[in-house]
Amino acid sequence: MANISQPSQGAWTRMLPGSAAAFHRISALLTLAILVIAFSFASPAFLSVNNTLTILLQTSVIGLLGIGMTMVIITGGIDLSVGSVLALSGTVTGLMVKAGVPVVPAMMLGVCMGAACGLFNGFVVTKMKITPFVATLGMMLIARGAALQLTGAAPISQLGEAFGVLGNGALFRVVEMQPNGFPKVIFPGLPYPAILLVIVAIAASYMLRRRAIGRHIYATGSNEEAARLSGVLVDRTKLIAYTLSGALAGVAGNVLMSRLITAQPSEGVMYELDAIAAAVIGGASLMGGVGGISGTMIGAFIIGVLRNGLNMGGVSSFIQQIVIGFVVIGAVYIDQLRNRR
Repeated sequence: MANISQPSQGAWTRMLPGSAAAFHRISALLTLAILVIAFSFASPAFLSVNNTLTILLQTSVIGLLGIGMTMVIITGGIDLSVGSVLALSGTVTGLMVKAGVPVVPAMMLGVCMGAACGLFNGFVVTKMKITPFVATLGMMLIARGAALQLTGAAPISQLGEAFGVLGNGALFRVVEMQPNGFPKVIFPGLPYPAILLVIVAIAASYMLRRRAIGRHIYATGSNEEAARLSGVLVDRTKLIAYTLSGALAGVAGNVLMSRLITAQPSEGVMYELDAIAAAVIGGASLMGGVGGISGTMIGAFIIGVLRNGLNMGGVSSFIQQIVIGFVVIGAVYIDQLRNRR
């Protein structure tokens, strides 16, 4: 009789980090190092403190989305709605602040909105048996349309200084007032978005590797039928993965809108592709059952460094899209080669 409390032995085999997955992460890390070295030679300002902080801020949003996307991809699914959910969550937060709700409760409501969108995605996938691609594509349109409708397609501004603390604040920042009355930054500190990304990444990694729900996520993506026969509640596991993806999209929306100090319903376009790219570059398999948070973080920084370096080199945004597209194709091709072996 099958053990009803743990995934089957076959499911366990793929969820454990093998040599191929470790080699993939090492390759991604080497790629990141090569990019940093190349852009450092191309522009002396690339490794400046200000530019490093800019990379951290840009990568934090991609990283948060990528963490949620990784969980969904490990289950064998995909979430195309995270960019639109980011916009809807940030818009809801902005509307709440504009209505007089304190910033922290408003941001929590924004995250709850993201989680609700993710829960709906999970419901459509598990109960209505619609493929994840189509289900989340529908949510992408619903969330974007809702964000535009709620705001009349206009940005929500004048949200106050408190709204911008999360996106623009920093821990241990040292500022000195000069004799002329203007402040001078002695030490820029650690940006709050980067700190938040580290906390979320550690928590997600712990959940995937040390908690039962994490093992169930791997087992579901590895072999759904074997996981079900082993007692794993497959539908419940998928619901949790999609809900977490939506919630993290809500967190990313708060971070991005806070950086802008304006709720922009048009933000987040194509961010889902960056999230997918970060996960796949970091070693997540679109076939399911393989992936990890550490690899996704490396993938997110590869995209962040690549975009930043190309921007500093004066490369147009259109060429950047072409480059990122080739990077994604290459990562997926490598993933297919690994699955064939």
